[in-house]
Amino acid sequence: MSANPVLEMDSGEKRLNELGYKQELRREMTLFKTMAITFSCISAFSGTPLYGQSLRYAGPATLVWGWVVVSFFTWFVAIAMAEICSSFPTTGSLYFWAAHLAGPRWGPFASWCCAWLETIGVIFAIGAQTYSGSQALQMIILLATGTNKGGGYFASKGVFLCLYMALILIWAVLNTFKLQVIAFLNIISIWWQVFPSTVLCLASFHSKIYICMIVGPRRPSVGFCLIRPSIYGHCLFSNVVGGLLVIVMLPLVAQSTQPASYVFTHFETSPESTGVSSIPYAVILSVLLSIYSLFGYDAAAHLTEETKGADRTGPKAILSSLGIISVFGWAYYLSLTFSIRDLEYLYNADNETAGALVPAQIIYDAFYGRFQNSTGAVVFLCIIWGSYFFCGLSTTTTAARVVYALSRDNGIPFSPIWRKLHPRTKVPTNAVWLCAAIGLLLGLPILKLDVVFTAFISVSTIGWVGSYAVPIFARLVMAEENFKPGPFYLGRASRPVCLVAFLWICYACSAFLLPTFYPLGWKTFNYAPVAVSVVLTVVMLWWALDARNWFKGPVRNIDVRNENY
Repeated sequence: MSANPVLEMDSGEKRLNELGYKQELRREMTLFKTMAITFSCISAFSGTPLYGQSLRYAGPATLVWGWVVVSFFTWFVAIAMAEICSSFPTTGSLYFWAAHLAGPRWGPFASWCCAWLETIGVIFAIGAQTYSGSQALQMIILLATGTNKGGGYFASKGVFLCLYMALILIWAVLNTFKLQVIAFLNIISIWWQVFPSTVLCLASFHSKIYICMIVGPRRPSVGFCLIRPSIYGHCLFSNVVGGLLVIVMLPLVAQSTQPASYVFTHFETSPESTGVSSIPYAVILSVLLSIYSLFGYDAAAHLTEETKGADRTGPKAILSSLGIISVFGWAYYLSLTFSIRDLEYLYNADNETAGALVPAQIIYDAFYGRFQNSTGAVVFLCIIWGSYFFCGLSTTTTAARVVYALSRDNGIPFSPIWRKLHPRTKVPTNAVWLCAAIGLLLGLPILKLDVVFTAFISVSTIGWVGSYAVPIFARLVMAEENFKPGPFYLGRASRPVCLVAFLWICYACSAFLLPTFYPLGWKTFNYAPVAVSVVLTVVMLWWALDARNWFKGPVRNIDVRNENY
């Protein structure tokens, strides 16, 4: 007699038990819902605040092709992580992987380093997304009230900080609900980001509904394409269509656009404004936008204990999300670059957006030039702000899971408090509010410093991406016979993939330690090396003086033997 399928144990839960953990979180997430949260964590619009300075460093060609190059190497990292995720579908993900892959001798130390790198990274990522969302709101308010030239309201640093704090508090409150609520909001996020051009068309052409753009050989034309929306069946197709819409929509609205030769081949440095005269250095700084925009896909791994069939679903969500964002992100930055009207005017402090956000000025120029009003620009900026909102919401979800997983293994002070789950929703509510409280404190320097965002993105990238390196390096050097593969297995390709991934991560983290403007001063200094050094020094001293005596890595909470681990 065949087993009753209703009583059959989920494959992800079975593997979790083999690794020594009992099922505590609700396992009710599907592939699409997991992918929705992961997709939101790596929002295509996240690099918008960096666009202006990236364009300034080495021109449009470096920015555009830099995205392609970074995407190529990022795939090695994602594929390596997908293989490990398939073998270790746990909420602890990265630091759990590091502990088991490094073996009993080095496992606790590898786990300790990885856990704290990731914790630093995800918490600073909350700050980065909050800053970006606050800046987008600042631009929306300015353009909606009359622009910088027309007497519009430009939020002061105090008001900016209030916006920053409000966003974090909203995300924290939403994250106290069941994960299904967050998943639903992130499904909205996918559609919010997939069809921005449709909304723009509605705003710009009022009653006319343009669903699909068809670009002819001589000039763009607009036609209709009937698509029956099905969230689950047509997700990837919708994202591809959305990416293509973004490529053509903004340049279509703009009355004057840049030629393809400018976008794809024009290279120029601006040492007079950046202080960077070295061409290789300028190129390195120009691609920081792409590196920053293309990570966060490990969010799928943090949700594996809440996802059905996580040993298969986790890798699929990681790779699918990166694939979508690689195409859609490139489409977005191409759209902006084609729509540039006057490069120098974008940086003028007396322009309509006060020179504060270059993409906002590009969008304003396009819509004002066509319709003599800023309505379309405000709508588009609202779309961008929405992506920050959903991205920050998902990042808060991820950060809370990281803190919960680490506290479950007694890796942070007062662990019993942070690992406590809400009895009804099974959500780590205390961990959510801890992350929110730290995020609020990180925002206080906004009142005095202009380089807060640079510090946020640098520390976030170094910590979060740096944590990827630990399990990938451990997988690279471990004996193959000690690795128990999951359904997604690279076989002999694993070592070369992991080697390329590890080297790329080392380069990416090093790039974010570099000064971004010269001459160096209090207002131009990159504080990331200082912040990272201080935190890591404290963490390493804690390990050497105390933690190495009691921290053994992931703590099993059920007694199930596993011959390999």
